[in-house]
Amino acid sequence: MNIILLGPPGAGKGTQASRLQEERGMVQLSTGDMLRAAVKDGTPIGVKAKAVMDAGELVSDEIVSGIIGEALAKLAPETGVIFDGY
Repeated sequence: MNIILLGPPGAGKGTQASRLQEERGMVQLSTGDMLRAAVKDGTPIGVKAKAVMDAGELVSDEIVSGIIGEALAKLAPETGVIFDGY
């Protein structure tokens, strides 16, 4: 099972994702955390994202989807995922 949590900043997406992760043993994927990590690590997608963010623009769906794709590729297919903020 996969779950996507949507809502404005401060709505509690991260809190609910943490609870679900603990109760159901699912993996929590926070797009914001993954994006910051990719930029910090200097991955190819992170370099693209940094250029966009440094220009004061929003990161494209293509970049976010690429980061999510990389994270999902590392998981076993049967692993349940909670998307926090996609």
